[in-house]
Amino acid sequence: MPADYEVLIIGAGIAGIGMACYLQQQKTQFFGHKTPAKQKRTIKKKQKDQPSAQRFVVLEKREDLGGTWDLFDYPGIRSDSDALTFGYSFRPWVSHRMLASGGDIKSYIADTAREFKVVEHIRYRHEVQQLSWSSSHQQWTAMVKDHGSGEVFTLTANFVVGATGYYDYKAGYRPHFEGEEDFKGHLVHPQHWQNVDYNDKKVVIIGSGATAMTLMPALVDETSDQSARHVTMLQRSPTYVASVPGDDYALDWLSAKYSPLSKQQAYTLLRVRNVLRQQGVYQMAIHAPSVMKGLLKHWAKQELKGSGVKIDHFLPDYNPWDERLCAVPDSDLFLALHGERAEVVTDHISHFTKTGVMLKSGKHLDADIIVTATGLKLQMLGGAKVYVDGEVVDVGSRMTYKAVMIEGLPNMAVMFGYTNASWTLKVDLACYYLIRLLGYMKKHRYHTVLPQAEIENEKAQAQADTIMGSLSAGYIRRAKDELPKQGDRYPWKVTSNYLSDRIMLKHRQIKDKWLRFSR
Repeated sequence: MPADYEVLIIGAGIAGIGMACYLQQQKTQFFGHKTPAKQKRTIKKKQKDQPSAQRFVVLEKREDLGGTWDLFDYPGIRSDSDALTFGYSFRPWVSHRMLASGGDIKSYIADTAREFKVVEHIRYRHEVQQLSWSSSHQQWTAMVKDHGSGEVFTLTANFVVGATGYYDYKAGYRPHFEGEEDFKGHLVHPQHWQNVDYNDKKVVIIGSGATAMTLMPALVDETSDQSARHVTMLQRSPTYVASVPGDDYALDWLSAKYSPLSKQQAYTLLRVRNVLRQQGVYQMAIHAPSVMKGLLKHWAKQELKGSGVKIDHFLPDYNPWDERLCAVPDSDLFLALHGERAEVVTDHISHFTKTGVMLKSGKHLDADIIVTATGLKLQMLGGAKVYVDGEVVDVGSRMTYKAVMIEGLPNMAVMFGYTNASWTLKVDLACYYLIRLLGYMKKHRYHTVLPQAEIENEKAQAQADTIMGSLSAGYIRRAKDELPKQGDRYPWKVTSNYLSDRIMLKHRQIKDKWLRFSR
């Protein structure tokens, strides 16, 4: 029996919708639309004997699309990557706001889904709990729970694309703090922020990452509906921070009425500019860390001048990009610190009290609300278990092939974006590669593709670094056993370099000695 679907996409976030849009654009190539009359008669004759598979389906366990941008709802939620590279390559981001708000990003994803007519392929509140590959049937069987009806059912697919991101949507990482049961105020994790009343309240944010740095200026913003009386960002260790322009009107200028460039051409040109800028900053940080540290220190000093805040709060003891660099729009974090209602404290927590947090230095931070911006919990494939011919597969022990497929897993891709640039840049390349791969398989009538690490007396060796690279962030260290590993050579080694990945995924031939195809 043919599979129910040619392609099963798990997740309706930015990766899942992107993949669905690519499939829609290539439906003639993959799904037999607009075929010659002779081929139509052949297809029709075959269909009399057996039903044909539907094109694709997107299963999303939440009630709406958007992924990250549907889940997080805390004040100020935004991207920390510029929107021109965070948007899809095939649909221009037309807003001039560069570090776009969560609401704007979700609207962009939803508009894209409608424009490319993928909305009709999405099944909401459908959670994939298990994926099982059968070599005899050469297809995946997904065990799916419909959270609307409570029904558990199965469906089959020839190819599976995991577009669930890499963290657990049910709960963020929340260490237990001594004495937290004594705290009489409101304790909340940003992942579960729901209508928190912070107006005229004292707030302590525990954390030093992008979430904490987004929250603090947003909570003291006097132009919003609510404004906290005082906000303290309590960090155990500093993070590198750089201010970037919040707006970019270059797209409007380059695609103006009398410009020779179309909107799409201007968008493509500016994406190239921003990619080169991102890669330049990252390469400088890797190859000349002392220079990059000096620049970041200088910029932070200039931002803090006259605020009374010590530069020590923004000078980590690690090199730039050992952990992700935080970008803030139009210096909003530093501007907040110039006021009297925001401060940053670098210290360790001793314990919670009834009225706040006691630090090991002996200082007490009063709080009505404590926000634990302490990070994420990571998981693969939205928590679905994976089996091949009845044997459970530990995805965290396998290597990643071109950071798109997984060693030993047939007909499956897992989407991962960049950590040193916009997430969507890598997702876009991965989608394009999968379109090429599926097209190659259809052209040569292959039914399965399997990445294999050991071939012809040559074997790639797994390394300690995961698919997320050498970042030393706590959430990555905690999940080192959950994430796929990278290998010691091409195509198993993750470069995190857009320019080399573009060549690898868009231009190198599909068939190589590491992929095993079969009919």
